[in-house]
Amino acid sequence: MAYDHFGAPIKSTEVALAAFTDAVESVKSHPFSGSAFMKPATTLPAVRVASSSVRDPMLAATNLASQLSHEHLGCVLFFCSAEYDLGRLGSALEHSFPGVRVCGCTSAGEITPEGYGRGCITAIGFDRRYFAIDCELIRELDRFTLQDAQGVIDGLLSTCRDARLAPVKGNTFAITLLDGLSSREELVLATLNSALGSIPQFGGSAGDDERLANTHVFFDGEFHTGAATVLLVNTPLDFRVFSTHHMVERREKLVVTDACAESRTVYELNAEPAADAYARAVGVDVDALDRKVFALRPMGVKIGGHYFVRSVQRVNPDKSLTFYCAVETGIVMTAMEPESLLDSVRTQIEAAEKVVGPPLVTIGCDCFLRRLEAELTGEVEAVSEFLRHHNVIGFNTYGEQFDGMHINQTFTGVVIGQPDVRSGQD
Repeated sequence: MAYDHFGAPIKSTEVALAAFTDAVESVKSHPFSGSAFMKPATTLPAVRVASSSVRDPMLAATNLASQLSHEHLGCVLFFCSAEYDLGRLGSALEHSFPGVRVCGCTSAGEITPEGYGRGCITAIGFDRRYFAIDCELIRELDRFTLQDAQGVIDGLLSTCRDARLAPVKGNTFAITLLDGLSSREELVLATLNSALGSIPQFGGSAGDDERLANTHVFFDGEFHTGAATVLLVNTPLDFRVFSTHHMVERREKLVVTDACAESRTVYELNAEPAADAYARAVGVDVDALDRKVFALRPMGVKIGGHYFVRSVQRVNPDKSLTFYCAVETGIVMTAMEPESLLDSVRTQIEAAEKVVGPPLVTIGCDCFLRRLEAELTGEVEAVSEFLRHHNVIGFNTYGEQFDGMHINQTFTGVVIGQPDVRSGQD
């Protein structure tokens, strides 16, 4: 299912650009090796992508800088494993990219130029001649107001306008990265969405390699918990923001009869212990409820004629269920089951590419439960190859964000088209 009814934008390029036969450069750094795999690239790419599996923070940052740095580098967006020494990595990134805006977050798995990765860092370098990007940190998620949101967005818009690359309207999108264990995504996203107006937004909740302990966003040389970052991207290039999932409804209905919205915990479903009712609906014993069941048998909430997945995070000792997304007393949840994971992603990305043309890069926020499902069903290599083939860079999330909504078990992102190769040719 694709959330087309939110009006995921298909924009038209308004500024002609010089021609490039290929506008993206890809480099992957391997540990314990001086050699690197490099795809064909132009001398002046609009985007460079890279990844490194080197575990030493300074070496990893240096490797990324050697692959991404050039005189027109304006911004770096990265996603990294929480296994890194984050204090040292933050300092190393700040040292390796002087004068360049660097933003990112920790992940529950990475999407690299070679497909799925683990325990590594992957990054995108944006050429400032094609992308005007600014980023801001939101520190106090609990106290984030509409006035705060308006101030953040106004400041970011000012930077984009000053760059004079393209009109803001129709040429701008926002990327949000939030602490994936903060339980504040809904509040922050709804507030930001009001301030963004017609500007499309997508993003992901930071992960920590499925430890469920500490997730971080990166801003101004440091990793932060209990925080969020907002990136505003203005570009003359065509793009399409999208979100899709592959879950379909079953017959079983479960009414939330007792819940704590603050902690996203459901105590009762259909007036009985939540774990008992959920286990019965998905056809397993309570003792068998684990992350595999959560990945393959989530629940959904119907809003505006579409189902939005609600994924279980854990079963608690009192048989309550804690979710990754908003739940509250009175909502009706429907048992869900998967169709083809790969087919849903292929349909959505290929549809976007028909509009924007061959992709320069696709930034993808892919729920970590989708990757787990792919591993369980034997699809992971095929999915990884598809992501590699379509120039997807991103991370596995603890939740995705789309036009002000916090959602689960989706693939959400933006496909960005290449510079117009038909213009400016000699």
